[in-house]
Amino acid sequence: MERTLLNTIRALDTSDGAGVRLKRALGYNPMVRLDPFLMLDAFSSENPDDYIAGFPPHPHRGFETVTYLVEGHMRHRDHLGNEGDLTQGGVQWMTAGRGIIHEEMPQQKDGLLRGFQLWINLPAAEKMTAAGYRDVADTEMPRLDLASGGQIKAIAGEVTVAGELLTAPMKGGSTDPLYLDVKLRPGEALTVPVTQGYNSFVYVFEGLITVAGETVQQDHLATLTDGDHLTVEAGREGARLLLLAGRPLGEPIAQYGPFVMNTQEEINQALSDYRNGTLTAEPSQL
Repeated sequence: MERTLLNTIRALDTSDGAGVRLKRALGYNPMVRLDPFLMLDAFSSENPDDYIAGFPPHPHRGFETVTYLVEGHMRHRDHLGNEGDLTQGGVQWMTAGRGIIHEEMPQQKDGLLRGFQLWINLPAAEKMTAAGYRDVADTEMPRLDLASGGQIKAIAGEVTVAGELLTAPMKGGSTDPLYLDVKLRPGEALTVPVTQGYNSFVYVFEGLITVAGETVQQDHLATLTDGDHLTVEAGREGARLLLLAGRPLGEPIAQYGPFVMNTQEEINQALSDYRNGTLTAEPSQL
């Protein structure tokens, strides 16, 4: 069964951190989510005034963040003493769990900084797990060169396209996400299997595509109907897009900024923990 367009959303201009300019395609209000995906931000600028201030220390609890840097250089530091360099094509996969305080700061004074940050929800049973993260270099992520000149890069999950199995370094987990970066030549079409029952969307960041005869423009996100495969076709100038799918959790969501839990009481506890300095503390042993 082929997936078709369910809804199309134009990414909205906004800012975050210390004034980083970006486009928010998911998560700009509680109605614009797609379980288990909470937020998708896209940033792209050659003007350092748009990004140089970065994202100074800030907290998270209850979900995962996936930062994909298409162009540029950023550094991560957190309260655990971890430091990591995110360079062109690399990904940082961070599990906030019960609590993390971190910063993400550009390491360039000029030039193009381009990438995405995705928030993926954690189930209630995992929201208070220990925090951690993994950096994945561009060279660790498998690619498939398509017969017509396009390319697929697997950031997360496992998929078979044109008889070739792509297995990304990050896969599985409760939400079992599929995360692909797809480049298509002008007029090129591609069919990708997507697990039936999983929620999925595409985000176009270059050119335009058609899905089942309907157009998705640049800087637009399109949610998809259920099915077991998706066919996309690039416009006359080619296209580049993200394709994501994940197992929905079907749980209530309570959110206050960087805290995503299941109830308002848990949000109140997260705020209290942050204010009194125990957000990142190890749980007490009885």
